Amino acid sequence: MSGKNIEFGKLAEKKAVEFLKANGYRIRQCNYKTKFSEIDIIADDGNTICFIEVKARHSLNLGGPLDAVSFRKQRQIAKSAIDYLKTNNFLERLSRFDVLTLLYTDDQPEISLIKNAFELNARFTL
Repeated sequence: MSGKNIEFGKLAEKKAVEFLKANGYRIRQCNYKTKFSEIDIIADDGNTICFIEVKARHSLNLGGPLDAVSFRKQRQIAKSAIDYLKTNNFLERLSRFDVLTLLYTDDQPEISLIKNAFELNARFTL
């Protein structure tokens, strides 16, 4: 990724964290890395642990931000989420996968939060 893309991604994740906090989420961790993938944000929404993928775009020319969360990406996130849950003894906790999208058509992004954007599937196990 180029420096501009990295900078854009960091800005998007910062905006995402601000949005989530303003909507009652408690941030546990950002940029959780495993051998499978990275989870952008892990947060609590009430009693539910949320694994949040952040996708940002400047335009819809290459598709919307949600389009970038392919089945392959979902599988990678799910494997990393299982790793997190196992490592922290949270396998009995409620959890879900959310996608937060940011579309920058001007200075302030249009933000959308899709709760339960995809589900854990038996094929995702480690």
